[in-house]
Amino acid sequence: MKRATAFAPASIGNIAVGFDILGHSLAGPGDKVTVTLTNTGEVRIVSIKGSVTDLPKTAAENTAGRALLHLKKSFEPSVGFDVEIEKGIALGSGMGGSAASAVAAVVAANSLVDAPVGLEGLYQSAMDGEAAASGSAHGDNVGPMLLGGIVIAPTRGAAVRVPTPHWLHVALVHPHFVLETKRARAALAGAYELHDFVVQSEGLALVLAGLYANDESLMRRGFRDVLVEPRRASLIPGFAQVKEAALDHGAIGASIAGAGPSVFGWFDTAPQAEKASLAMAAAFKAAGLESDRLVSVVNGPAAKVIG
Repeated sequence: MKRATAFAPASIGNIAVGFDILGHSLAGPGDKVTVTLTNTGEVRIVSIKGSVTDLPKTAAENTAGRALLHLKKSFEPSVGFDVEIEKGIALGSGMGGSAASAVAAVVAANSLVDAPVGLEGLYQSAMDGEAAASGSAHGDNVGPMLLGGIVIAPTRGAAVRVPTPHWLHVALVHPHFVLETKRARAALAGAYELHDFVVQSEGLALVLAGLYANDESLMRRGFRDVLVEPRRASLIPGFAQVKEAALDHGAIGASIAGAGPSVFGWFDTAPQAEKASLAMAAAFKAAGLESDRLVSVVNGPAAKVIG
């Protein structure tokens, strides 16, 4: 019997300027998935435990299971996988909870076969798996979980890692409030002004240029979301005050993490991010929500086999 356990870290999708195409991983929480290689030709979800347990056990409806069904197409028909999931990321938190199980599953399974697929194959399979939860295939959480750090996540081809300054830190505050991804995506329906797309594209270009040039001033100029944040802000109690707290403490920029409700900001140093996280948590508390804080390097880890 071949058996492996993989860990996939939490992540932040969108990074304000890159809706569905830009994300970065986080050091700290994550999901663990144990996969056992079988000769049944089937993908079976054996157990789900941890922070979330009421997830589908039908493989096609579970992000880890669906990712493995996609990955299995690259192997012999008799190859099967039994899956045990340990959730360490809350769903509906904006920290990539649905993607992490998919990523950990494909990384674990790929380590067990005689002819493993490359990173592009893992990326496409995990992206297909996450669609089971979000309703669409996008890689801004999957990509950084697989590669670590900041990643450009295209729909076709492989994800692309972006140079990430070692000094760059993130403060993320997760309120005790669930915002389902599908509800957050529904808020984006409707018409958009062409001018807003131009402004958003300018911001994305400036942030990427700042990362490649290790230039904080360029990142600061570009770090804004005029397309998505305005439509989702009302879904998060106290969002404006939490964002203001981050900016008041010197954030390069601040916005909604993924689909929310977590809010994050980028900072020059870890102590600065720590102080800001306290102020952000206080702002959530003023809005009636307790919260959890996380401070991490932006150049976070990649998924890996741990046993």
